[in-house]
Amino acid sequence: MKIVAVVPIKLNNERLPNKNILILCGKPLISYICDTLLSVAEITERYVFCSSDLISQYLPLGIQFLKRSDYLDLPTSNFSQIFSEFIKLVPADIYVYAHATAPFVKATTIKKEIEAVSSKQYDSSFCAQKLQDFIWKDGEALNFDANNVPRSQDLPVFYRETSGVYVFTRNCFEIYGRRIGKAPYIVEIGYKESVDINTLADFKFAEHMMNFEEE
Repeated sequence: MKIVAVVPIKLNNERLPNKNILILCGKPLISYICDTLLSVAEITERYVFCSSDLISQYLPLGIQFLKRSDYLDLPTSNFSQIFSEFIKLVPADIYVYAHATAPFVKATTIKKEIEAVSSKQYDSSFCAQKLQDFIWKDGEALNFDANNVPRSQDLPVFYRETSGVYVFTRNCFEIYGRRIGKAPYIVEIGYKESVDINTLADFKFAEHMMNFEEE
């Protein structure tokens, strides 16, 4: 079974230019996800998919550079467009789609996702945070009776999808055109792993979170 990891990268980010190569606690941001992917033995091949050759100097041994079209760097470009191009170039049975903006995703989390999809019980897997709280919408209680407020631990459990790592089969993408299929496996992660860097404030927050260890 061929398992391929891909990290989509663009350098002309609108909210935080060059965020993927900014130095986070002594290392370029992209180094964190690359190092994590290299530590996952189940992965057969690992790629960074970027339109700029400049990214090559930031890639450790074992991570391959694959050039993509400039049009995939447009603000309107989305996952389906990017991955449709990648899948034409690199065939595999299972794909690990990882983002450099999630530096704290653990190798054990990725392994859990791969294991679930490899079992063929699930067509996809993703990371999520457990959400069990009092939710309101348009002035109305959404998930509880406001006249008979329950204990928070008795509220229904929801999961907030995070954007760190997705694992899915080739068949899943070909059928549904997306990274989460009809039979997904959810890997619950903690607050630190869910950190996603898109703005300067996010980056500064990640610096403070670097030495924080969740129990």
